[in-house]
Amino acid sequence: MPQHTQLTLDFEHRPSLSGDDFFVAPCNREALGWVEKWPDWPVPAVIIHGPQGSGKTHLAQVFLGLYGGASITACKMALSEPDVLIDAHPALVLENADRFIVPELEAEVFHLYNLAKEYARPLLLTSRKPPSQWGIGLADLRSRLLASPAPKIGAPDDMLMSALVMKQFSDRQIRIDGDVLAYLLTRMERSFEGATRLVAAIDRHALQHRRRITVPLVREVIEGLEDDAGAHRVLGR
Repeated sequence: MPQHTQLTLDFEHRPSLSGDDFFVAPCNREALGWVEKWPDWPVPAVIIHGPQGSGKTHLAQVFLGLYGGASITACKMALSEPDVLIDAHPALVLENADRFIVPELEAEVFHLYNLAKEYARPLLLTSRKPPSQWGIGLADLRSRLLASPAPKIGAPDDMLMSALVMKQFSDRQIRIDGDVLAYLLTRMERSFEGATRLVAAIDRHALQHRRRITVPLVREVIEGLEDDAGAHRVLGR
């Protein structure tokens, strides 16, 4: 009989974002400390920066869980008056602030900052880069952002990588054996983004071929990703 593969639909994976499963490690302890420190911030804003997949969104959800409020998109910022946002929410998150704060929104964000200070509303901003690299044109806004605490979420240690991989699988309702985890930790890219990408590839491969997640399957996925990366380099992509 011919061997069939299972069709997989590329749905967006939605991770668990409850504060209970936020893993504290040396690389994120300072950032979490600032989140929990409000109202004892020296200024109304704290800026958390780090690589993609490092847990910034998860930490922002912890922040909103503690203080209420909402995450504001660039579109909502452009369509809403800052005083309306401040009146409606006890706390605000601006994610991807390095891309969010375009020149057309700088004055609005500056006004929002001043209102947050006046009405004691905490603003949490997240970014891949520190505020010194954002290229803010409005001098008053730039000076205030540069004066804000900007803890960095750094590179993960072994313990955090283990917890991160287990969480990625758990969010997909998958349990893996210890030998699979040990194999992954010695061969995977040591970054948050790499862990996210690899777990997604393993899950997809297992579903397509209707196989359990084992060391041989993980080896196939890693070798396939390495082959793809090599092909991209050869083709100049």
